[in-house]
Amino acid sequence: MELATHHEPSASATAQALSALFPTIVHMRFTALHRSLGLPPGPVTDEMIDALVNARLAETTDLDWKSELPPPKNLSASDFPKDIAAMANSRGGVIVYGINEEQKAATGRGDVGGLDENHERALRQVAISAISPPVFGLTIDCLGEQGRRVVAVEVPASVEGPHLILRNQFFGAPIRNDADTVWMQERQIEAMYRARFEERRNATEALDTLYQEAAAGRDADTRAWLIAVAQPRIPKLLHRPSREDTSNIIWRAKTLTLTFSTRRGTHPLEHVESTNLRPGLRRWVAVDAAHRQGERWREAWVSVHHNGAVTVATAVGGHRSGPDSYHAGGEVEGRDIEGAVSDFMALVRAVAEGSGDNEYNVRVGIEWAGRGPLTIFARDGFGYTSSAASLPLSRFTPIDTTVTATASDTDFHQQVWDLAQDCVNQGGVLQLSLLMSPF
Repeated sequence: MELATHHEPSASATAQALSALFPTIVHMRFTALHRSLGLPPGPVTDEMIDALVNARLAETTDLDWKSELPPPKNLSASDFPKDIAAMANSRGGVIVYGINEEQKAATGRGDVGGLDENHERALRQVAISAISPPVFGLTIDCLGEQGRRVVAVEVPASVEGPHLILRNQFFGAPIRNDADTVWMQERQIEAMYRARFEERRNATEALDTLYQEAAAGRDADTRAWLIAVAQPRIPKLLHRPSREDTSNIIWRAKTLTLTFSTRRGTHPLEHVESTNLRPGLRRWVAVDAAHRQGERWREAWVSVHHNGAVTVATAVGGHRSGPDSYHAGGEVEGRDIEGAVSDFMALVRAVAEGSGDNEYNVRVGIEWAGRGPLTIFARDGFGYTSSAASLPLSRFTPIDTTVTATASDTDFHQQVWDLAQDCVNQGGVLQLSLLMSPF
């Protein structure tokens, strides 16, 4: 058992502890409502709704008032998809249901009734199924007591525009024009498509740079290294995290990873200096601690960047195979890849909990420049390592994907599982042995 045994608090207790430890980072949001009311980052509250009514706050490009919340039945045929797509096409914003307005200015609170789990799920589902490309990451707040309840829906900024909806048998692209929702003209749609393709090119270049930095200087000629990097598609971090903030994020990730995986195998987060971080270029670096433990074979380095990016670099080749024996540098055990992927994804989720970043571009690769092929192998039912089914690789092809960091626990667990499976399958290993099934 490679991971030290100690009592772990529950996920809910951990989240509460983290909120107390660094409230400026966890769940800090800065919405169009905060900006318009002149408020600092924080949660959307019932007091904010009273304030916008008292100030007779007017609708803008990123603020929209609605008197009623559409019911779940026939939701896709209502104005809800159009309003969500328009906000997404306009760099995001907030729609508040349950606000009476006159000439675009808020005049009072109404009541939308309750918002149960099924209704909320329907709102999120329609934003995915009735809009193309889908709009993910809605934040939905039900505020106020019975008789004066409102629902605030925050639509994230999107780089996937134009978002289209079906309009009279044809697709149209709605957009906000100050306080109104209008339809894009052909030239606007063309310009938005060009912006999407340009963003993708820039995102690829940013991921390339991040990966190259993380892989630089590793002794890949003597042992294989797993390099994992994640870049938020639209960075949202409002405050440069302190050393303590980042240490708490890593501590949170250590807890999260054990909701995906067992303690068997090697977890790189357990082998870095998580309480004595070093400053880097717009980042905090958790340096390797394995060498101090006399276990350089599981060397690991972790960085959390000020813009929400994350990198993990950990040696996965040449690990210990017995009390006094080691694998060759190009021999990698599948469960060590799983442990590194689990820790990396846990770190991404822990950062996103504080930053509000929804989507991350992710790349995971294994760098090996030594003699002979790279071999990924598994353990059989008796615990013995076997490379019988392995596919010798002259080069590991990095896995590129997009991760929804704020997905539900089950959906995020599935993303961890899929990423780890893509990694080990490439080397001929079929079954995962360290990660727990998400279902």
